[in-house]
Amino acid sequence: MVESRSTIAFFGTFRPAVALDLFSVPVNPTTSSAPDEQRLTDGKSYNQNGQAITPAALKELLARNSPALAGVATPDDVDKGRVTGIVFVSERDNGLETLHVALCAAGKTTVVSLADIYGTDTFGGVRMEDSGCLAGGFEVGGRTVGHSLVYVSTKQPAAARRTPWTVVYKTNLADGRTERLTPPDQYDLNPAVSPSGKRVAVANFRFNQWTGEIGRLKTDIVVMNVDRQAQGGLGRSVLIKDGGWPTWGSDTVIFFHRGVDSIDKASGRTNTAWGVYRYDLTTKDDPVKVTPDGIQAMTPAAISETKVAVAVTREGTRIAIAVVDRDKKEQYRHIEIYDYEVGKLASPVIITHSTVLNGFADHYSPFVLDGGTRVGFHRCITDKENTAAPENFSKLQSPPTQKDVGIYRMAGVFPSINKAGTKITYVDNEFKTVWVADEKHGPREAHKNKDSNKILSTTWNQGTDKDTGEEKDIVYFCVGTAFSTDCIEICALEGASELEHNDRRMKTLTNGKYNNAFPSSNKDGTKLVFRSTRNRMGKPEDVKYKNLYIMEDADEGEWGSGTVTQLTDGPWTDSHCTWSPTDDWIVFSSSRDRAPGAPDRDILDAGFFSIFLVLATDPSVLVRVMHSADSLAGHVCHPVFSPFKDSIVVTSDIAGVSADPVSLPIFIHSVRPYGDIFTINLRDKNDIMKNKDIMEFDRITHTRYEYSTPTWTKDLGDDLNNKWKTAGRGAAECPAGTTSEVIQLC
Repeated sequence: MVESRSTIAFFGTFRPAVALDLFSVPVNPTTSSAPDEQRLTDGKSYNQNGQAITPAALKELLARNSPALAGVATPDDVDKGRVTGIVFVSERDNGLETLHVALCAAGKTTVVSLADIYGTDTFGGVRMEDSGCLAGGFEVGGRTVGHSLVYVSTKQPAAARRTPWTVVYKTNLADGRTERLTPPDQYDLNPAVSPSGKRVAVANFRFNQWTGEIGRLKTDIVVMNVDRQAQGGLGRSVLIKDGGWPTWGSDTVIFFHRGVDSIDKASGRTNTAWGVYRYDLTTKDDPVKVTPDGIQAMTPAAISETKVAVAVTREGTRIAIAVVDRDKKEQYRHIEIYDYEVGKLASPVIITHSTVLNGFADHYSPFVLDGGTRVGFHRCITDKENTAAPENFSKLQSPPTQKDVGIYRMAGVFPSINKAGTKITYVDNEFKTVWVADEKHGPREAHKNKDSNKILSTTWNQGTDKDTGEEKDIVYFCVGTAFSTDCIEICALEGASELEHNDRRMKTLTNGKYNNAFPSSNKDGTKLVFRSTRNRMGKPEDVKYKNLYIMEDADEGEWGSGTVTQLTDGPWTDSHCTWSPTDDWIVFSSSRDRAPGAPDRDILDAGFFSIFLVLATDPSVLVRVMHSADSLAGHVCHPVFSPFKDSIVVTSDIAGVSADPVSLPIFIHSVRPYGDIFTINLRDKNDIMKNKDIMEFDRITHTRYEYSTPTWTKDLGDDLNNKWKTAGRGAAECPAGTTSEVIQLC
């Protein structure tokens, strides 16, 4: 544990910069210019992945007489058609992605968390919940099986590393009794309940493991009974090989999505074509594709045995807002309805071109409402629809193991906080501008790039000015060319918090020949450790190993009398280096322990990155602190010491994935090589060699997106938006995210 309060901040990669909310439109839209779109929730926070609550299940929920639902509605209101409900995922409770219900009665929408209804024993703690749906309500042997909520939760740790924590549970609506449906040592996603309420279909990780895929998950469709006691056991079996996101058209028909890979001959890259398929349980014939080739179709929601709503991208694949032709609705993901006829593909009905945003927004994860007459979805919301100002800092709930650590998610990339905790620097989501904020001046653009180069990896000099006794007002950052491992420069910006666009005082510290990145200053700010490709070890020009180097003069760089000393040496990638608060150790990530004969992979692949400690004065004193799995395949990256040197925070894929990547806002390149934020406690902060292969870790975050580039500093309090007045500054437009080209630089 840490010795005193402190703060961890990090970046939420691929999380839209503008909030999401839930809406619905008719299956048969009108032709009038006025959109017939209804809002389903209250507009607070991020809301997504909804499902309708059936009237019978809603009666059981309201009959529970929970104080959280007092005065909202009664079971009698359900019978009289005066109340409707949905269950959905919201981030309103301490930034966690958890299940809530929205009840609409008398024209008013009330949102309540399941934790408030059923207590924190079941719905509590730091976790992610998803895919809530209703089961039960049928009779077996004269016994009525009550309604239950079936959903995914990450509340229980997986036994093995690089294994998803996603497990399907059911909670009885009447009494709150909760049961795990996913068997031990298996991992499921996206449960869907059959219309009779008797069976559950899930996307099950094939061979009960995740193998590092970050685009098209290797899952099978597995079905099981809702009530093992009443139905003579779980009856779990594999129904469809290679499929995900199941949805029932009837008790005998399932729709699902599937990605089919192909290799582009020119580039050698793997392309994935997504389509929606239909499977008939009675005929057991091969699944039939119901969406045409040439489009990307995913996340189906069945309306009937033949009719299905899907999310579709028709033209191109939008990686980031910058490449969108805003005049083409086809660039966005829209909800379309297909009515399948045997041997014939029907023409689709596009139902989201006339929404409030006039179709110029992505629409995600459809679901069926009002007996199939309306279809719901989530999308980003406009300024007029949003009820809260955007914030650059979101305070998240800390896990019990880190109750003295404040956890913040940032809208800015590569956040860095100075040692005194009075200033912050970060890069905007377009990777073009260095932002600096302090309590006196608020946010300002300290440096803005005017060419095609990208900016990454900001960090403060941690030293003190000898003349003034104040911390050095110097920010370091890197500038490089997209899709290149060449010519990334380390730059220093003096007086960073004094003037806006302070380009005149920017100084380049490296000589322009190599890929130089991730600088970190020592305690007194006189030296920098960084990674570079300058050692090719006699290999051809296109082979560029990355090792760690010490810039002996942080002011001079490698110009004039400035020198650079090599610290590590080998045919691998050493990167993400940070000096310890006591100046003796350097922590970094490295691929040096990849398995013999394994492919030479980099950050974007399911590579072989582990965390190491090296003595700053003696590179022979080195120890591996943490790895992703016994196979060493995977990522543990961006390590940073706690202010007290007793712990290290990292970003890692050690908990696999928590959602189907194709359902996320930027789906084709939703790279998630890092995953979530974790901490490890060092065994001995004085003896480096006692910290070899620490197996224990604490999971700090649970998310469907990617959290990365953490920083750990002194306690900063509970309202960083007020502290640095950074609300809404430096964030990109909706929906924002990093691009693959920027991550290539990392």
